[in-house]
Amino acid sequence: MRILERSVFVGPSLYAHFPVIRLELDLGELEQWPTGRLGAAFVDGLISALPGLAEHGCSYREPGGFIRRMREGDGTWLGHVLEHVAIELQNVAGEDVTFGKTRSVDKPGVYSVVYEYAQKEEGIAAGELALRLLSSLLPEELRTRGSVPEGWEWPTARDEFIRYAQRRALGPSTASLVRAAEERCIPWLRLNGQSLVQLGHGKYQQRIQATVTGRTPHIAVELASDKEETNKILATLGLPVPKQELVTSEDGALRAARRLGVPVVTKPFNGNHGRGISIHLMTDEEIIAGFNEAREISRSVIVENFLSGDDHRLLVVNGELVAATRRTPGHVIGDGTHTIVQLVDAVNADPRRGVGHEKVLTRLVLDAQAEMMMERVGYTAESIPKADETVFLRSTANLSTGGTATDVTDIIHPDNRDMAVRAIRAIGLDVGGVDFLTTNIAESYKTIGGGICEVNAAPGFRMHVSPSEGSPRDAAGPVIDMLFPPGTPSQVPIAAITGTNGKTTTARMLAHITKMAAYTPGLTTTDGVYIDGQRTVEGDMTGPVSARMVLSDPQIDIAILETARGGLIRAGMGVPKVNVGAVLNVQSDHLGLKGIDTLEQLAEVKRIVVEVATDCAVLNADDPLVLKMSGYTDAKVICYVTMNPSHALVREHVRAGGRACALEAGVNGSMITLYDKGSHIPLLWTHLIPATMEGRALHNVQNAMVAASMAFSLGIKLDAIRQGLRTFDTTFFQAPGRMNVYSEHPFKVLFDYGHNAHAVSVMADLAQRLDVTGRRIVVICGPGDRRDEDLVAIANAVAGRFDHYICRRDDSLRGRDGDEVPGILARALQAAGIPDEAISIIPDEQKAIDAALHMGRHGDLLLIFADALVRSWKQIIKFRSEGAPEVRAESATSAVVSVIGESVFDESSFADLGDVVRDERGVRFSRESDD
Repeated sequence: MRILERSVFVGPSLYAHFPVIRLELDLGELEQWPTGRLGAAFVDGLISALPGLAEHGCSYREPGGFIRRMREGDGTWLGHVLEHVAIELQNVAGEDVTFGKTRSVDKPGVYSVVYEYAQKEEGIAAGELALRLLSSLLPEELRTRGSVPEGWEWPTARDEFIRYAQRRALGPSTASLVRAAEERCIPWLRLNGQSLVQLGHGKYQQRIQATVTGRTPHIAVELASDKEETNKILATLGLPVPKQELVTSEDGALRAARRLGVPVVTKPFNGNHGRGISIHLMTDEEIIAGFNEAREISRSVIVENFLSGDDHRLLVVNGELVAATRRTPGHVIGDGTHTIVQLVDAVNADPRRGVGHEKVLTRLVLDAQAEMMMERVGYTAESIPKADETVFLRSTANLSTGGTATDVTDIIHPDNRDMAVRAIRAIGLDVGGVDFLTTNIAESYKTIGGGICEVNAAPGFRMHVSPSEGSPRDAAGPVIDMLFPPGTPSQVPIAAITGTNGKTTTARMLAHITKMAAYTPGLTTTDGVYIDGQRTVEGDMTGPVSARMVLSDPQIDIAILETARGGLIRAGMGVPKVNVGAVLNVQSDHLGLKGIDTLEQLAEVKRIVVEVATDCAVLNADDPLVLKMSGYTDAKVICYVTMNPSHALVREHVRAGGRACALEAGVNGSMITLYDKGSHIPLLWTHLIPATMEGRALHNVQNAMVAASMAFSLGIKLDAIRQGLRTFDTTFFQAPGRMNVYSEHPFKVLFDYGHNAHAVSVMADLAQRLDVTGRRIVVICGPGDRRDEDLVAIANAVAGRFDHYICRRDDSLRGRDGDEVPGILARALQAAGIPDEAISIIPDEQKAIDAALHMGRHGDLLLIFADALVRSWKQIIKFRSEGAPEVRAESATSAVVSVIGESVFDESSFADLGDVVRDERGVRFSRESDD
């Protein structure tokens, strides 16, 4: 039994709309050994290791269902068992995950095991430990060699896993803040492996680190960390604090103790979580030991008066006390019969106690500090305390060391409440904890005494949200309400676009429209991440990582995410929900890869985008596979896009008051028209959109319709939509590799990145609609990882439409031989009836483009499909045909540089294409260099 492949999905995917891990598990010979055949010993051993499995309902949907499934008849297969074990292991570590799904795949004995996870590393480790646990329970003869290391023990492995998980999980305080944010529909992102979390998106974001917020003043944190300075400030205000002195040596500690009077307390100058604190020190030996313990934490040590009374934590948020808790150090209570060791075991048997922050309480540990505390009262671990005698094992009351917490919020005296609020205000904290010692919190410190021993800048919330006794308090809610007062925004609108072809152009159009509407868009595309029109990261950025980049940027106020098939299959979407999702089309591309073999399967992948749309799903009604997606979205509105004004379904949708975008014929051409709630809204003539080449580029007409529909559904005003479409063009600098035109040679060049049959066919259709007085020449290619039939389809898409065909390959062979791709294309063209003399095989991309350029004559049209876009575009604009006059810089402006709208490259990127100069109008353009 072994894991063949692992995929971690960070968001909505084919398997769930939340994070899951998918394992491809090969059972090998264990395919013949379901749990029924393995017998009761296997099942009983598994239940003994993980008793919580008894609560799993499985298909019976009731506690005990999974156990019943394993025992009845043949039982169930080990892939299914591993799913439940991986889930339960995370439950044991404190995570609330429940979802799992296991199915057999095409290969015998191989299963797809899917299970939910809360933290990536923890989820992966849970799957690996589940595999090891199951292997350890198998009969020796069925175990795979090395599956269970020598000396491996389940209890040790379980506890190590819990500690591993807790080191990577959000702490209890941070987790409570995240839960409070989720309850208020505030999105969040974890920014590191600790407790740094972003709440909200884009310009609305706030940050927290544990319970320190982005609004917590740095100077206040520094003051709270300086216990001596804090003591002085509070004393100056007349607040009750013990006297203290700062020392750096053992002798200094002894002299300070004599001046202050014993008993005293020693603690680190800048410690936290109760580490290094020793209390009620009477003798010189105890004082020296306490000093040295504190010195391990800090170079300077504070010696202060010992205040008697119970330890209380008073939590103040935004100037109000929200919770008060009495804390009791870890202890046991004698019964006159059992030893301290036995009493500790009995306390740790409490199901509320676990490892670290796994549960509400932490297990007691008999360590050096516990031995010191026992020694003070003359006990050892084997001593038997008297009945009802309390034996403290810790000097401080922190929950992380086994202490308990009792909520006292309802009984705190008003004077004590005001005292805590004044103390936090004095230090300047927005969220702070006051450690206050008093014999009775219900009585005023002015009457019975008491004192503040510390102020904490990052107070823990666990004692308040999950007290051992008393009512839980909402400590996190007031913090979130302080950061995001009710009614203030926390999210930016998110639009996601997918489809086989047109994603990048549509995404760029929509980003341009939003910019015209005074937004600051964050855009992800196949060539990079753009913030407000400037590329910040280069590369194919259409997966979940780039979505996170955009939403983390504090400048943006709208996000437009081009979402590609590859990212959806590998890791899912980067966001759990989008406001508007659009699917442009589903065409043959990338089939035969990653288990996606049919168009229907590809449609299921792309459908994810509209499955998670909340406000509007924009669907191409002219594509049957896209049209069917309307049954899978819960969006409030469906907007159909059609270039067929007679589309029957869209007509009925419009008559019912639905939203749609249609292309309607008129005297002046074709009009993009919106329908919504019975309104008929003529938007723009297609010939006024530069990207459509006066309406001839029908694929960009459709892209413009989708972009307009999405913008309308995002609430953008009609004038901004019109302005955006009228000023968006397809120059190389605004849409590289998307129908770029260069007209400064005697012939015209049409330049495109099309790499599948549908995209190639669209461009070939456009080439036929353009007025050409000479020949039509095409340079075609196909990616090496496509199926042979896909390459043949590319050739057929251009066959019979051009006068000459040049077949090439990409620089990256993707598993093919050097001349294999152009050979397949050439043979397909021959089979389509193209004569041999009209076909050239030139494998290298640069040589193929050079041959086409030299072949071009006055009036010809060259359609060049390129892969290395920048290099190929440079090759085109720097080409000099024989006898051609030098191209004047001014005439190249419209062909090379976008004059209106933002450029997609920064200046350093397009400087490669020639020196950047400005003419007398201030228009930036490219001057060709001589090299």
